[in-house]
Amino acid sequence: MLEKRTPLNVQEAIERCINKSQKMLIVDISIDDSLGYYLAEDIIATYDIPMFDKSPYDGYAIRSAASKGASGDNRLSFKKIDHIGAGAVSESVLSDNEAVRIMTGAQIPEGADAVVMLEQTVETDDGFTLRKSFESGENISKQGEECTKGEVVLTAGTKITPGVIAVLATFSYQSVKVRRKPTVALIATGSELAAPDEELAPGKIRNSNGPMIAGLLHDMAIETESYRVTEDHYEHLLAIVEEALSQHDIVITTGGVSVGDFDFMPAIYKALSAEVLFNKVAMRPGSVTTVAAKGSQLLFGLSGNPSACYSGFELFAKPALKEMMGAADVHAPVIKARLSSDFTKANPFTRFIRAELDIVSGTVRPAGFNKSNAVIAIARSNSMIILPGGTRGFKEGDLVDVMVTRLSDVGYTW
Repeated sequence: MLEKRTPLNVQEAIERCINKSQKMLIVDISIDDSLGYYLAEDIIATYDIPMFDKSPYDGYAIRSAASKGASGDNRLSFKKIDHIGAGAVSESVLSDNEAVRIMTGAQIPEGADAVVMLEQTVETDDGFTLRKSFESGENISKQGEECTKGEVVLTAGTKITPGVIAVLATFSYQSVKVRRKPTVALIATGSELAAPDEELAPGKIRNSNGPMIAGLLHDMAIETESYRVTEDHYEHLLAIVEEALSQHDIVITTGGVSVGDFDFMPAIYKALSAEVLFNKVAMRPGSVTTVAAKGSQLLFGLSGNPSACYSGFELFAKPALKEMMGAADVHAPVIKARLSSDFTKANPFTRFIRAELDIVSGTVRPAGFNKSNAVIAIARSNSMIILPGGTRGFKEGDLVDVMVTRLSDVGYTW
């Protein structure tokens, strides 16, 4: 007798995954190795930035009062009394019509309260002339204008990017507290699968899901181990899943989650005494996506069809992984865009269409062939169009929701 499955709505399925995701332990890591982790502590400014009034330009530091009345018909002369670069401090104290040649980033000398950019001057034997007056504070980066000592400049949950590393280095952090990344076991099931180096015999297909999911995990800088299934029977697959659970925080399987004669994953979840969070989702593609929990470990049973497998990872596995790593925001960004082509297919459930988003024009279109077994459309996509269940007949120009999956490739033109 076939198992009866009740479909869960997509948002509730996502929330169940997130709620079952337990945050990883906090560890200290060198900032040199921290890229891609998430901060597990707030970062506090240890001093003002800038630490002192400084020049944002190459030019001359002057007393602004001495420039009053300067014009094209009345150029005022200034005498250069010192020359300093970034990292140096002038010992001179300015009087009227005196100036210090100053480089970008250098500290403003005593008595000066404005900076004249070099291109605003005409050089003379002992200094320069200028043709405009300056206000006090003009062209000066003030101490503490970016942040002040004791201020929270980055909050826990922020992803560590090169810019974050720059901030850490600025405030003398040599190491930083982060949450450990989960390790993931990857198991592609199905007797029809052939590795890239195997002969493609009749009835066989290439295992594209395994490398695809490994690549998606690599994008998150998450350690992955792929397990080879050599026999397509229950006992063998159960042994592999048990071994994977003994070594990893997460197990992701592809295929074997339907209700066919050779779909063993539902029975394996039962044998493991794992709590099935859901085994059917009201979505296309990927309705048979199944997620189970065994203690603090999660098992993601993704569809064997490539597009369904991809959608299942993006919707359920990725937010759970980000939650475990302590991300402040685990959800992919969703924006509005206008369809640049028709999509007339019926949507009994919420449909996720691999898509090409052009963020400059604000338009989006399906990336190609739109069935759950499609693979080329995944390569062309940077997003997924979200069409609500119970709809059909979307036309060019209609406004739709779009989930951005690859922020690095959203149609920018420079």
